[in-house]
Amino acid sequence: MVDAGEVVTMTLRREFGEEALNSLEASDKEKKEIEASINELFSRGQEVYRGYVDDPRNTDNAWMETVAMNFHDNDGKGVARFNLHAGDDAVGVQWMDLSHRLELYASHIDFLQKTAEKLGASW
Repeated sequence: MVDAGEVVTMTLRREFGEEALNSLEASDKEKKEIEASINELFSRGQEVYRGYVDDPRNTDNAWMETVAMNFHDNDGKGVARFNLHAGDDAVGVQWMDLSHRLELYASHIDFLQKTAEKLGASW
């Protein structure tokens, strides 16, 4: 979630570090290394979707809006350096092959389909 006063791009970096790399448990030196790697990968993001999302938590008076970004790694060398470890409130963090058969929460599969189509990847 975006914290008050935080811009989305900073939220993406922070959440990836906290939830996929367990940066909250890292030493100060490790945190700096993680931050540098994240900044490099996340400097080339492309927006896939921004707006309302169908979510079971939506009500007539409150609803979810999101920004979905694609940080593509053409040769696999950028993301390969990330040793994923679930942290904060994440469980089972892992890299996965893209597939329409994935069972994901709410509208997340739609974002992956849109990204696959944009990149000309099989779906």
